Amino acid sequence: MDELVEEVERSYRETQERLSDPSVYNDHREAAEVGRRLKELEGPYKLAQEWRLVNEDLEAARGDGDLKELVPELEQRSAALEEELKLALVETDPADRKDVIVEIRQGVGGDEAALWAADLYRMLTRYAERRGFKVEQLEVSPNEAGGFKEIVFAVKGDGAYSIYKWEGGTHRVQRVPTTEAQGRIHTSTATVAVMPEAEEVEVELDPNDLKIDVYRSTGPGGQSVNTTDSAVRITHQPTGIVVAMQDEKSQLQNKTKALRVLRARLYELERSRQEAEQAAARRSQIGSGERAEKVRTYNFPENRLTDHRVHLTVHRLDKILEGELDEFTEALAAEERRRALETATA
Repeated sequence: MDELVEEVERSYRETQERLSDPSVYNDHREAAEVGRRLKELEGPYKLAQEWRLVNEDLEAARGDGDLKELVPELEQRSAALEEELKLALVETDPADRKDVIVEIRQGVGGDEAALWAADLYRMLTRYAERRGFKVEQLEVSPNEAGGFKEIVFAVKGDGAYSIYKWEGGTHRVQRVPTTEAQGRIHTSTATVAVMPEAEEVEVELDPNDLKIDVYRSTGPGGQSVNTTDSAVRITHQPTGIVVAMQDEKSQLQNKTKALRVLRARLYELERSRQEAEQAAARRSQIGSGERAEKVRTYNFPENRLTDHRVHLTVHRLDKILEGELDEFTEALAAEERRRALETATA
């Protein structure tokens, strides 16, 4: 443990020195990277310092008859700090600090699924507000019943991906639709995909790979919304990925938004490919949207939410839908750290 603490202290000092180096300070990209690394090390460094102090007190207590009764408590605290420090040093996903692009689509259940997609959008944007993140709507495809066939939005803020990555998957709802005369409970789904937003330098787009079509925007009923070809559809020909944007009045603005979403999808595609090569392929976030394929079940009659990945159930669905998701985020993050620590120490 002494070696681990020394390594943390050395890394922290070296990173501090690098940040004050003029050659680093004058390179904005490198300075930002070193600054992020220093922020990552702050938590482990504080734990290492606390561990040192506790162990100094422990040695003193063992050698002083008047302080013997403090030994068990200090030993317990030292062991707890060791565990905390090991967890804090588990390698994190490099994408965790990034902004995200979130896509919500209606799944199985017709109009009710589209209304459920709208409820999920409201829940996730409320959660962003609670965390102090900014939300930017990128594209919406409304459903005639008042819900969404699909909605795409960005969440901006330090660590947004580390929070929102847990929302990816199929979200199943059990409730009585407003259109249900017999009062029967229906089951519907909506799918959520969460992608780190890639910077231009991370995903280079070859213009020769892009097929760009422009057309007139259309409303929910198919009628033309404006008289200019402002809507943009970009096809990335090597992968077949298609992104369409029509929310903005300007063709240039729609093209800029479409390229952002395209970069995020390509970045996520490459991440998934690398994970598959490392034999750590995970199931697709979106899946098929079938009722049996789910990360969470939201049961309205019982005011209950269950996250099937960590087997956590709470009976305050009304609060969850207002964006109170911290308990689930923390449980999922703790489970990820636990598994990573098991792998690292295996």
